[in-house]
Amino acid sequence: MISKKMYDAINDQVKHELESAYIYLSMVGYFHSQNLDGMAHWMRVQVHEETIHAMKFFDHLTNRGASVVLQNLKQLKTNWKNPLEPWKDAYAHEQFITGKIHDLLKIARKENDYTAEPLLNWFVNEQIEEENNTDKICRQLEMIGDSKEGLFMLDRELGARVFPAGSSFDPLAYNVVA
Repeated sequence: MISKKMYDAINDQVKHELESAYIYLSMVGYFHSQNLDGMAHWMRVQVHEETIHAMKFFDHLTNRGASVVLQNLKQLKTNWKNPLEPWKDAYAHEQFITGKIHDLLKIARKENDYTAEPLLNWFVNEQIEEENNTDKICRQLEMIGDSKEGLFMLDRELGARVFPAGSSFDPLAYNVVA
């Protein structure tokens, strides 16, 4: 049986993961409005990942006999001054999520919730990748500076990120060419 404290914290994490998807979807819109379709594509793939993360926590609760209570999502941000700013926000947001994952692991250990630890350890490792990816792109954009050529080269590179097969976030999955 899952403790009330662990249940509440994981239920909150479902919300945090969905908010991650929501803010990244907002970034998709921003990047498209700036004609940076590669960056928009990269973030669209990230939206897919974040919804999977939410469902991992969702399923963990339901598999343990607990019900999930979906919470209201915050509208975090919808506009940025330049292409670097959303990437900095993404990196800061991933650091926030890392802190939340670490908090969950602390609760699991305090509550002797050994069942949650494999899931949380997966997320500990996943957050290394999430922070590294967004930080790396921030650093690349900082190196590019005001170079439009560099910006468009990075945009093209980020557009090569591949969706998992059958992703509903892939425009090709619903016959819309992006």
